[in-house]
Amino acid sequence: MSKAIFELVDELPTSGLTISMLNALDFAAPGEWENVVGFVNTIKHVTGESDDDLIQEIGERAIYLYNDRSQGYQRAMWLYQTVDSTDKALAAAALANKVGETIPLLGFLNKVTPKADKAQTIDLTLKLVAELVAFCQINGIPGDSIGDFVASLGEYSGESLIRMVALVCVDGLIPLGPDFIDKAISGISQTSPQELEQNPTFSSMKDAIPGSNSGSKLDFIGQSFDSVKGWMGNLVANKDLNPQNVLNNLQGFMQIADDKLDYVAAFLDMSTNYCPFAHF
Repeated sequence: MSKAIFELVDELPTSGLTISMLNALDFAAPGEWENVVGFVNTIKHVTGESDDDLIQEIGERAIYLYNDRSQGYQRAMWLYQTVDSTDKALAAAALANKVGETIPLLGFLNKVTPKADKAQTIDLTLKLVAELVAFCQINGIPGDSIGDFVASLGEYSGESLIRMVALVCVDGLIPLGPDFIDKAISGISQTSPQELEQNPTFSSMKDAIPGSNSGSKLDFIGQSFDSVKGWMGNLVANKDLNPQNVLNNLQGFMQIADDKLDYVAAFLDMSTNYCPFAHF
């Protein structure tokens, strides 16, 4: 890793599109997310400690654990950063495809970019797998422990919960609609190993996904998403989530046309960042 954990936490943003988006999603997870920035501030917030000497000891221990490769923290951070960087390229391609559909002069873009729904489906399912594998890395359990991850979702709170809420709202409901769960399951089942191999996010993180080849890794991606569909469905039902009320809350910080949700999803993917520090 190029930066120490204290540098990464110190450099978290205090404003911008990502912060605005997470604040807007408070309606779906009220009071779960607070934008705490800075390594020392984070230690104080998480532990409730105010003694400088104890905070120093906790900070040194956190740095030691993060640097210990056997703990899995750096690997988890790499997963989040990989998804974040490749996600932007994928979103740009999906956005170009939508432009090609609506502007005849640029129609050639349709021939060289992935269809938006397929791109968004792969993006959604790979982000879910990144969450699962990162969870396993940090907790020192096998990377294919789908059951442990699903069980842990019931205990998610704070930044972990708001990140999963963002996954459902921004990567599921907005681009794929209210039936995004069924669409994603259907879409990934109709994806070939060859198509998956062309995806930049998969290419970057494939070594971290359980499976001996692209076909078995694709099966794992499908199994992972299918296992989480119950939790996602309950979240949608319990919070009465739908594309329109997500859109209404996002309109508090950006102008959105109701008939351009696929553009919105790609734009947000290009313009916002993952926030992984809930696990650390």
